[in-house]
Amino acid sequence: MPDDLTPADSNVIVRPARSVRGVVRIPGDKSISHRYAMLAAIAEGASRLHNFSAARDCTSTLDCVAKLGCEWRRLDDGAIEVHGVGLQLKASSQVLDCGNSGSTMRMLSGILAGQAFSSELCGDESLSLRPMARIMKPLSEMGARISSGDGGRPPLKIHGGRLQAIHYKPEVASAQVKSCVLFAGLFAKGETVVEEPLRTRDHGEIALRAFGAEVERVGNASRIAGGQQLHALEAHVPGDLSSAAFFLCAAALFPGSQITLPGILMNPTRARLLDILVQMGLKVSVAHLEEHHGELVGTIEARGAAWKGASIAGADTAALIDEIPVLAAVAPYSEGGLEVRDAKELRVKESDRIAAVAINLRKMGAVIEERPDGMRIPGGQHPHGAELDSFGDHRIAMAFAVAALRAEGETIICGADAAGVSYPRFFEELSSLTSG
Repeated sequence: MPDDLTPADSNVIVRPARSVRGVVRIPGDKSISHRYAMLAAIAEGASRLHNFSAARDCTSTLDCVAKLGCEWRRLDDGAIEVHGVGLQLKASSQVLDCGNSGSTMRMLSGILAGQAFSSELCGDESLSLRPMARIMKPLSEMGARISSGDGGRPPLKIHGGRLQAIHYKPEVASAQVKSCVLFAGLFAKGETVVEEPLRTRDHGEIALRAFGAEVERVGNASRIAGGQQLHALEAHVPGDLSSAAFFLCAAALFPGSQITLPGILMNPTRARLLDILVQMGLKVSVAHLEEHHGELVGTIEARGAAWKGASIAGADTAALIDEIPVLAAVAPYSEGGLEVRDAKELRVKESDRIAAVAINLRKMGAVIEERPDGMRIPGGQHPHGAELDSFGDHRIAMAFAVAALRAEGETIICGADAAGVSYPRFFEELSSLTSG
């Protein structure tokens, strides 16, 4: 690994860079990989999934479906082949370990709610603190019996069976909750409707259609009829735009930097990130735009220029919830800073991401106003290197590796191995783009 990113056990030393330049092939999108693996498991036939995410979270999903009687293997070309068993899975004699993956636990619960057996799902220390009541409520209304640990947190015990369709209006906009309920809707009698307060990512609806289900969407409401059979699919998972965000923000730090990211997911419910980055001064163009199984895919070319400020609130907050940590980490270097509102959801991610950002920026000498549902970070600051904590959170580890590229002096990211949850080769890829 080049000298600008030097590992020591689970720590990484990041030294200042002068520019960011090159081509990065981003791993497959986590959100789509999770959904493809789950739906492939309950489809008829063998599905082949190319560029499937290498994230540990997605491996947790594959391990869970394997325990439910669905065999999978990695092919010589790197693709994942999943042998679907139809809508009825097999009871597992083991607890289903979701690791650090809230996506696995929340969305797989929708499928398990419709099975004629009982299941137990657990997770690591971080996942065991995350709220699951938001899926327990609708699944219970559909007829499943679910018990949990204290405060609606894991482990979950799901006693599945015959489900009834519901019209569900979640209080919190969440693509995972929506996918959970729609997946359960496959096993329910009647038509299940999820009507969101704000539009969220629609990967669940698109994936269901790709596997042959009919899903209708009108406004913020998605509908699915029960009893539909799914059919095997061969697909290429687009590059993860949330992972691309780290490299785009790195380029934004240095005027004249230039990066190319081929094959990136350009779903309209995710592409708001590019609008915000353009607003903040990054020069962005998209080429080779194509549709693959309902998802838009393109090549992003980005050039650094003057780095301005932005304000993120309301629907933008919901659309950018995964990208806010890196936008916040680099905000002190911008001219106008960053204000984030309506982001209380960040408090219950893999870490309290609002607190984590505030603690690390203050260690770097930056000023930040922490709020219950967001933050305000003035621009025009000059952070210095420091010893920072990942808090066991992949996005915090990667966000501050990017911020450290323009800091004065070297930075140590403690617990940097957390990045492997979503992007095992992140530090190698970032190092290949930077020059000191």
